[in-house]
Amino acid sequence: MNAVLSVIGHDTVGILATVSTKCAEYNANIIEVSQTVMDSYFCMIMLVNVDQLKIDFVEFSKILKDLGKDKNLDIHVMHEDLFNSMHKI
Repeated sequence: MNAVLSVIGHDTVGILATVSTKCAEYNANIIEVSQTVMDSYFCMIMLVNVDQLKIDFVEFSKILKDLGKDKNLDIHVMHEDLFNSMHKI
């Protein structure tokens, strides 16, 4: 199963490295990454495979949300199916 991970915040050095390191720590495999900087805002979306997570998905999501708070970023993780359902017309 895949999850969509989004990150938004003021651009600083190491955001991609910090988030990808945390994913690797819990065995979440990053499949695709798209990122851009708009003015001074860093915006990133990742497609992450979570089939082999070392912890529960809800706990993984909470850990990344807390990481975002620590780094002054807004980080959200949701199942790909939920993300797709939210964006269907």
